[in-house]
Amino acid sequence: QVQLVESGGGLVQAGGSLRLSCAASGRTFLRSAMGWFRQAAGKEREFVAAIAGNGGRTNYGDSVKGRFTISRNNAKNAGYLQMNSLKPEDTAVYYCAARESSGNPTMGVRDYDYWGQGTQVTVSS
Repeated sequence: QVQLVESGGGLVQAGGSLRLSCAASGRTFLRSAMGWFRQAAGKEREFVAAIAGNGGRTNYGDSVKGRFTISRNNAKNAGYLQMNSLKPEDTAVYYCAARESSGNPTMGVRDYDYWGQGTQVTVSS
């Protein structure tokens, strides 16, 4: 059974930092793109960042460019999202996702086949 498990969420003050982790099990994602999405209360799920299977290419949502950094460790079958200069509008449930086989780090929710259960990030003003 394939599982993605996020960790690292929590409560932080504006301007602070958090590092989210995504641990994959059940299969390896060596060639699969991994991504992070978020969903705030009452809003649609939003693309945050994605990274190619080989880690060579990344994409970011406009609202997080320059503040967030996505990375992965294929040896550990894990992905990460470093979030700096956090703002109250970053408050959301953050989800890790992975594509079935494509290494292309796309931005569409429907492109991703596996999802974690989400981790809450709350940024206070």
